Amino acid sequence: MAFQFINSIISWFLKKRKHQIELFLKYPKDVQEELLMKLLKTAKNTDFGKENNFSSIKNHADFIKNVPIQKYETFEPLIEKCRKGTQNIFWPSDIKWFAKSSGTTNAKSKFIPVSDDALEYCHMKAGKDMLCLYINNNPKTQLFTGKGLRLGGSSEVYKDNGSYFGDLSAIIIENMPFWADFSSAPSQEVALMSDWETKMDAIIDETIAEDITSLAGVPSWMLVLLNRVLERTGKANILEVWPNLEVYFHGGVNFNPYREQYKKIIPNKDFKYYEIYNASEGFFAIQDRNNSKELLLMLDYGIFYEFVPMSEYKGENSIAIPLSEVKKDIDYAIIITTNAGLWRYLIGDTVRFTSLEPYRIKITGRTKHFLNVFGEELNIENVEEALKLACEKTNAIILDYTVGPIFMEGKEKGGHEWLLEFKEKPNSIGYFTEVLDNALKSLNSDYEAKRYLNMTLMPPKVHAAKTGLFYNWLKSKNKLGGQHKVPRLSNSRDFLEELLAL
Repeated sequence: MAFQFINSIISWFLKKRKHQIELFLKYPKDVQEELLMKLLKTAKNTDFGKENNFSSIKNHADFIKNVPIQKYETFEPLIEKCRKGTQNIFWPSDIKWFAKSSGTTNAKSKFIPVSDDALEYCHMKAGKDMLCLYINNNPKTQLFTGKGLRLGGSSEVYKDNGSYFGDLSAIIIENMPFWADFSSAPSQEVALMSDWETKMDAIIDETIAEDITSLAGVPSWMLVLLNRVLERTGKANILEVWPNLEVYFHGGVNFNPYREQYKKIIPNKDFKYYEIYNASEGFFAIQDRNNSKELLLMLDYGIFYEFVPMSEYKGENSIAIPLSEVKKDIDYAIIITTNAGLWRYLIGDTVRFTSLEPYRIKITGRTKHFLNVFGEELNIENVEEALKLACEKTNAIILDYTVGPIFMEGKEKGGHEWLLEFKEKPNSIGYFTEVLDNALKSLNSDYEAKRYLNMTLMPPKVHAAKTGLFYNWLKSKNKLGGQHKVPRLSNSRDFLEELLAL
């Protein structure tokens, strides 16, 4: 009875936010324009604000003229200065938190500033909105009669020069309100453990007897955890362990390669999957409808958005447009200005608008993650869909993969080399390769043209990786858990060569 009461109270509280969401759905242009001016006014007396004449900016056109587009590399000197204790550089309030992020498996780490404003009005607010939207769509939910299993990064929060850095999920857990911590598992102590292997066992120890009603985390790592739960318990599926489990909130990587595996271990046709789109730089979008593959762009988190059509993308020399000028079915690079002091910052992601009333998006990839060595312009969306089709036709299941180029040498033509780790291998790698190749041709006309009569590209070369290859590779780099992921597409052979040598 007490749990039902708590469930009702928390659900009622979270539902109230829906009216504010409806405001930016109705007036998106006004909300974004007012937000930009508020950000500029707030930071006009910072070093960056003075240098870029914030006080003279009256509209978006002025903003573009005065403030250059930034990549991390160009903004890094200011961030490093802030990390060492100097304040009021790019945001007026003191910044003591920095989210350590490497994106893929690059050795160089990024330290993304996380202001108190960003923590409260972006990341924390988004966590509540995720629940708000789910509850409004599922009024009979029993989410808060049990606990939510959160699977964050394996980084601890480290103190350095008077500031703190760590995985974003660790920073959020450190700053969670008491009620969120009360309704979550595992405990904060376990959630912040640094050793991934030890942490996995500790999570299972703490949660296996709990009434878990929701899951939250990156699909690849959550799948590892859930399979270990099944190994530990000897159960056939996760619902035999947690019978009241009703939703999985996921983000960080494309869910399509994992969808069928989740359906097998959570065999309930009414089970809900809710996708979120967040990063160290901010929280951007949330799935706002049941059984949808579109995400609602959240416009009141202290983030002003600009977009660059990928057909015109030139990095920091790109010409950006505001949200009000975007069109459907075009791939855009995202530029953000945030309440943590990131100004016209290229986050490296690409999206496509599926709706303009309201603004809904699909994540289509990364500005750097594509294959275009021979003019084939193969993006991650093409690759994921082709792999899905190949798996369906050959009854295969893929755990992880990476793709790189085979460069032309002498009279030898170029091609693509694939390294795939299968959970269930196809009967014939040759037939799988043929299906994959044909699927890519049907999805991408540039690839099809380069493959015509093997004129530029030879057929794909596909290897079946040994079991655990990618996991062990990430482990060797201390990259287990959190947002760490295998680089899918690369225009160099660096990752591929390293993996093939193992």
